[in-house]
Amino acid sequence: MNDVTVLIVDRSEIFRAGIAQKLACQTGIKLLECDGEHDPVKMVDSHNVNIVLLDIDHPGTKGLEVAKNIIRYYPYTRVIIISSYFNDDELFEAIKAGASAYIDKRISAEELLSLIRRVNQGEYAINSSLLSKPGVAERILKQFQEMASMEQGTHKPKTPLTLREIQILRFIANGCTNKEVAHRLNISDQTIKNHVSTILRKLNANDRAHAVAMAVYNHWVTLEEEAVLK
Repeated sequence: MNDVTVLIVDRSEIFRAGIAQKLACQTGIKLLECDGEHDPVKMVDSHNVNIVLLDIDHPGTKGLEVAKNIIRYYPYTRVIIISSYFNDDELFEAIKAGASAYIDKRISAEELLSLIRRVNQGEYAINSSLLSKPGVAERILKQFQEMASMEQGTHKPKTPLTLREIQILRFIANGCTNKEVAHRLNISDQTIKNHVSTILRKLNANDRAHAVAMAVYNHWVTLEEEAVLK
């Protein structure tokens, strides 16, 4: 069985160290840490992360926005939102963001480990929090009803591509060859070829031109857009 790669995203070095200490002795768990100075989305992309333990108050980009980006671009990465305050409003926002769980920072090591394993197996553990909060459940239901009553056809399809794949497709859309993309990103030609193959497979596209046409049609890229990863 492969290890579960867990990324701890919290501005507090003490908290990250505490979580790491809780999980360090567990077999099958690989730990990574991200402080407030680094981009957790890029770390997910670089390290094939399975579970993100995400501080809801992560600085720079707020934790909920980070959660939304991870869930949008990396659907196989599960996000567990952690909070110091643990209240109904945050639970509501965590559910809207698509988090798999919302937990109190004071959770025990045993509970945390169990939760990580359950979420990694695909369990939507936030349901248990929702069942104990009927007021939150009512708010969620009301919002879904309002969304269902809105005019159809205005939704922008979500891309199955990662941020890196979108970046490469932007360069291709603006006329770059594989070699030029590799030079700009400072990676090998073969790596670009591998990414392009993955893009074609994910989009079920016949060739690069077909993939670009699909991406432009769905507004994932535009021909005027600079392909710069910030």
